[in-house]
Amino acid sequence: MVSNSAYSYVVNKDTICAVATPSGVGAIAVIRLSGPESFSVGDAIFTPYRKGVSIQSSKTHKLLFGVIKNNEGEIVDEVLISVFRNPHSYTGEDSIEISCHGSEYIQQKLLELLFSKGVRLANPGEYTMRAFANGKLDLSQAEAVADLISSHSKTSHDLAIKQMRGGYSKKIKELRSELVNFASLIELELDFSEEDVEFADRKKFFELIDKLKAELVQLINSFSIGNVIKKGIPVTIIGDTNVGKSTLLNALLNEEKAIVSEVPGTTRDVIEDSISINGVTFRFIDTAGLRQTDDTVEKVGIKRTYEQIEQASIILYVFDTNKTTCEQVLENLKEFSEHIKSNDKKFILIANKIDELIETPKKFSKMVEMDFVFISAKRKENIEGVVEQLLEAVNTEQLETDTVVSNARHYHELKKTLVAVNNIEEGFKTDVPSDLIAIDIRTALHHLGEITGEVTTDEILGNIFGNFCVGK
Repeated sequence: MVSNSAYSYVVNKDTICAVATPSGVGAIAVIRLSGPESFSVGDAIFTPYRKGVSIQSSKTHKLLFGVIKNNEGEIVDEVLISVFRNPHSYTGEDSIEISCHGSEYIQQKLLELLFSKGVRLANPGEYTMRAFANGKLDLSQAEAVADLISSHSKTSHDLAIKQMRGGYSKKIKELRSELVNFASLIELELDFSEEDVEFADRKKFFELIDKLKAELVQLINSFSIGNVIKKGIPVTIIGDTNVGKSTLLNALLNEEKAIVSEVPGTTRDVIEDSISINGVTFRFIDTAGLRQTDDTVEKVGIKRTYEQIEQASIILYVFDTNKTTCEQVLENLKEFSEHIKSNDKKFILIANKIDELIETPKKFSKMVEMDFVFISAKRKENIEGVVEQLLEAVNTEQLETDTVVSNARHYHELKKTLVAVNNIEEGFKTDVPSDLIAIDIRTALHHLGEITGEVTTDEILGNIFGNFCVGK
């Protein structure tokens, strides 16, 4: 049994069912059954139009057309039934999928009919849980299924597909396999400790450690891009009051999302929305203008602006071309940097209100040297220049590989693995006894195993599958 406070999973011989399509009225709905009684229950309620045909006698991946009748012999609906024989199904068990009309009444009546035949309602994520238990997926691939369902852009979709197909899992298993081989030699040394025998080649082991560390660091570092691709890249729009931040947000989103006014301090809270550009999702956050103020509400908005600066991956610093000097821009950037703990943020400098220029300012050449983007947010002029800068700020080259980390749980387990590997290396360098080094090796193996599910706990599985939707 796998359980937590909210969910209980029993990998047993129950036959389960659930509606696999979203709630609401649609053309069709799909009800999934999985378990040993799927075929017999299906035959008990389904009458095929073709004589001499049954679910139990059908080959896998066949479609049957007919009607489902209730216990009184009345027709509930005309349906298609898809047959999946074990192990050639998503769960690895005998399964059928009933494609019925999308009426909520029909769906409810079919579920009630299945319950009357001894089939129980599936728990959230139980189909994928069974796929994991039956060796159809490892744990990281199962988590990628959830990511695929929730993907909201081409890049997040592509990343989930790669992870679901096992490229990332393969890398983790390779790392773990190399450690297992060496661990077995260390354990063998412990059996002959009194004879002072070394079975493990220390030179090869240090080479392995260097390789493991390099690959672990690469995976850990990839989380910075993988996580934001999965969730959307946070972009904060900052600047003084009344410089056109909200107008720029509206221009980027192509809708009137934020209130635009000549009155300073109009935006007093964070305004957020997302768009997909070339398959990359950006989460734009318009913030309160930065200025000295006695307004209590506006002060709270300014405080939140600095919080958003800290959380953002990309910062659009907007200023009025007519009123701001290069020296003021540099001074403001210096002030912003005091509120930023990390130095991996990308600043894009945007000189707004070029439509109000009467003549080319003397500072223009210096602004060009500082790589400003000149726009008129009001007239939507050169907004494509901002978009180009946004796309350049995103390093998507890593996504071309199969080994990008986008899961926070995996990220933390990899960091723990790296700590253990560093301890192993230090232990060998300082002649720590082999039995203590073996403990660190087992720790590293444990954390790698928790990523793929070779090592699991009830709490981990409950947390993962409890977040799935019912029907998956």
